[in-house]
Amino acid sequence: MNDFYENVYEIVRMIPKGKVTTYGEIAKILGSAKSARVVGYAMNTSHKLQDVPAHRVVNRNGLLTGKNHFDYPTQMQELLESEGIVIENDKIVNFETVLWNPTKTE
Repeated sequence: MNDFYENVYEIVRMIPKGKVTTYGEIAKILGSAKSARVVGYAMNTSHKLQDVPAHRVVNRNGLLTGKNHFDYPTQMQELLESEGIVIENDKIVNFETVLWNPTKTE
């Protein structure tokens, strides 16, 4: 497996339940701020890995852009809602309150 991808997965595993982060935030913590798209590619291939909570990674606006890579179209939303995150029209409500920044401690 690509080392960059594995580094992405390590960060994603750290996202607490009930929180999300963005492709861009993950890229920044890995020192590749302009690599958000590559983080997205990594996330697209993460769904076969049981220990990577891919549903907790969204775009910079809180949109569930990765939802089509799950087993069924509403699975990402259902997983997030089961953690207490409110979603309307494929977008996280009060996005800033659930955004986890991996460069800051809680």
